[in-house]
Amino acid sequence: MHPNPIFRKTDASRNFDFARDRSFGALSINGDDGPLMSHVPFLLAENNQSLDLHLVRSNPIARALDAPVRAVIAVTGPDSYISPDWYGVTDQVPTWNYVAVHLRGTLERLPDSELRDVIDRQSARFEDQLAPKAPWTTAKMTPDVLEKMMRQIVPFRMRVESVDGTWKLNQNKPDTVRESAAGFVNGYGIGSEPAMLAALMLAPPRD
Repeated sequence: MHPNPIFRKTDASRNFDFARDRSFGALSINGDDGPLMSHVPFLLAENNQSLDLHLVRSNPIARALDAPVRAVIAVTGPDSYISPDWYGVTDQVPTWNYVAVHLRGTLERLPDSELRDVIDRQSARFEDQLAPKAPWTTAKMTPDVLEKMMRQIVPFRMRVESVDGTWKLNQNKPDTVRESAAGFVNGYGIGSEPAMLAALMLAPPRD
């Protein structure tokens, strides 16, 4: 997380909502030989106290987890390089604007008997966003094929203990300067989802 508190004033509920909306992040734990990381979709509970995910059985995190461990999931959002020329004022330097939310807690393996439920709930969460397409469900799978595939993956749950977010959107600049930069980000931004970043820059969290 960025050390400047002006970029970290977003309340917990907005950070949780952001993580739930994205539902994809980089999961990391400390392994014997250093950090282990895997990019995973996840399902954040409505009460924000836990999230469920699954990993391929051969994933290094799955292989390393023989007991609950401390973990973090980094959820990233829109980002872009910011040219000093875009501010419309002198004596500025380049920077990078972005949104990122970190969920921290304890990761533990769930019983294999809960795998089908995790998969069904995760797929329903994402399939619902594809309406009016008829949703895909595991019921469409041939039973023996589904069983074979399920033997290759493992369910996990992370008990969420804290959330922290950085919304670096030029809140440290005067409104006219920030708005000028947002216009250029919308038209020329270099990064991921610059139009979304520009919209956030026009109405950044402040309290």
